[in-house]
Amino acid sequence: MIHPVIDAHAHLWLRQDATVEGKEIKTLTNGQSLFMGEIRQMLPPFFIDGRNTAEIFLSNMNYAQVSAAVVTQEFIDGLQNAYLLEVQEKYPERFLCCGMADVREPEGCCRHAEQLMEQGFRAIKIPANRLVMDKSRIWLTGDEIMRMLKLMEKNGAILSIDLADGSEQVPEMKEIIEECPALKIAIGHFGMVTRKDWQEQVKLARNKNVMIESGGITWLFNDEFYPFTGAVWAIREAIELAGIGKLMWGSDYPRTITAITYRMSYDFVVKSSLLTAGEKSLFLGRNAAAFYGFGDLPELPYLKNMSE
Repeated sequence: MIHPVIDAHAHLWLRQDATVEGKEIKTLTNGQSLFMGEIRQMLPPFFIDGRNTAEIFLSNMNYAQVSAAVVTQEFIDGLQNAYLLEVQEKYPERFLCCGMADVREPEGCCRHAEQLMEQGFRAIKIPANRLVMDKSRIWLTGDEIMRMLKLMEKNGAILSIDLADGSEQVPEMKEIIEECPALKIAIGHFGMVTRKDWQEQVKLARNKNVMIESGGITWLFNDEFYPFTGAVWAIREAIELAGIGKLMWGSDYPRTITAITYRMSYDFVVKSSLLTAGEKSLFLGRNAAAFYGFGDLPELPYLKNMSE
């Protein structure tokens, strides 16, 4: 077993209650949600009340021997700041939670981010991929968002960000990196690997304080399915583009475990012959421990399954 394993991209919520692109997302029962006009299996069906809690996640983490996790946010889940603050205060050794200011209405987002940092959030999330979908595009380099990013840089807060497919927002990110060279940035979804020009997002990690995390990589390679050999080849390509020291594993829990188990979301990397033991160790935990500043982490025992 490789230690530590750290999940750099996961989600928690008590209830989904959001509107995105004018369409509702609502928690139903049995793991289902109303999602933009249709019912989708958002969670495994045994989440009968739709509550995606820290305690359920910790149970999954302990079983899968995952020592810690970064809890990010997405507009489709609604703002979960109040709950995530409780989670971080209750389990500081296991979770680093991202606050989220609603940059879809830029006016005031800087002040909101400031309040979130004052409350104790050490990272802020921007689901930037959602900013290009509305009729009136919101630019990451707009005055108010740039003020927010510079304030985050000054306060040592980490930016967790998901970008639109390909290179669409890469020029904006290059400007942000130039204007805020000390801002620590984690780019999600492995640059939207499987989409055209995904490598352009990965190349951003050639900059000193920029990292790439793989949250959602099993979703993006879902058609291929386990053992996700194409995903491992993409990791190999990203190593060539940016170096193994700039890459981190993420699961996109819990949405991805409607198709696979939580352990399967990383053991395809452990079992692959395409990566060295050192590369696996850096990718699965050591890079994230250094980037996010995780301290003493629990070593979790392997429990034999009844089927073994």
